[in-house]
Amino acid sequence: MQIERRDFLSTLTLAGAATLFSGNSLLAAISPKKEKLGIALVGLGYYSTDLLAPALQLTEKCYLAGIVTGTPAKVETWKKKYNIPDKNIYNYQNFDQIANNPDIDIVYVVLPPSMHREFVVRAAKAGKHVFCEKPMAPSVADCEAMISACKSNKVKLAIGYRCQHDPNIQAFMQVAKEKKFGKIKMVNSAAGYVDGRTDHWKQNKKLGGGVMGDMGVYALQGARLATGEEPISVIAQASTTRPEIYKEVEETMMFMLDFPSGARAACQTSFGINMNHLQVNYEKGWLKMEPQSAYSGNKGSMSDGTIINVPLKSQQAKQMDEDCAAIINNTQLIAPGEEGLRDIRVVEAIYKSVASGKSVKI
Repeated sequence: MQIERRDFLSTLTLAGAATLFSGNSLLAAISPKKEKLGIALVGLGYYSTDLLAPALQLTEKCYLAGIVTGTPAKVETWKKKYNIPDKNIYNYQNFDQIANNPDIDIVYVVLPPSMHREFVVRAAKAGKHVFCEKPMAPSVADCEAMISACKSNKVKLAIGYRCQHDPNIQAFMQVAKEKKFGKIKMVNSAAGYVDGRTDHWKQNKKLGGGVMGDMGVYALQGARLATGEEPISVIAQASTTRPEIYKEVEETMMFMLDFPSGARAACQTSFGINMNHLQVNYEKGWLKMEPQSAYSGNKGSMSDGTIINVPLKSQQAKQMDEDCAAIINNTQLIAPGEEGLRDIRVVEAIYKSVASGKSVKI
């Protein structure tokens, strides 16, 4: 059979198009842009149960589409309460099958820190965008692997820094940008509460426990966000008053940060002391926040009489909506993986300082 040249070229073009737009490529080309993204929560502990799931009932850009749990007893409760179909319910073993589920666009990892790397990487390989609770991971190496996996699989990675989405926190960040009161001289940042539990991941070194990775991140962020700079050195001291509970990890951490501009920050964090405040002293004034990192009600004042007290219904809802909007519109996230890495880089330096008893460069 003879084939005319133009027929051959036409056939070849159609074949190429079929290859180019086959399978997922064809679906991606014809699928309309979603206005609301489906989120699957991985880990159904307190934070997912009492805060994230209720917040997802208030969101405009996302909804609770699925769950991933290692506790079968929780499944029926969540199914009934949130009308989650069986096909959107996974456990830790069959989690990778989530790749074939078009209902789920985002995986929100709400597990002990030691498990963050595994499930962020698995979610990225499944082609899902990822939200990951703080602390991002126990080590810099883990954070870098998580960022790399998401970039390689062309998905976004956001860290659950709810405070950075709070307009009250954004207000004190803006003061540093505008240099409203001149240079920053000193910051005092504290975050802590009394935790009497004995069997939580926060008391378990293998799971990523210790106050520095949990509440310590808020004290550290207070200093970083207030100065708008990254610290260049740190000296730290760890202590424990309840060794019967805090056998493997520190209960309290105090650390002093030096910044490139010459500003210094004295930071405290604890599982044995109730504290939640920020004070920034500038050349020509001051700013105070108390509380500075609560789930709600963060408020403050400035030396010029300015009051910081913006009402907010749900930090978590605002966080997830803004992160989903960044995914939908392919714009910059407020707190991408690199932001989590910055904190863990400092956390590692803090532990090195504790071990050596000396100042450590970051």
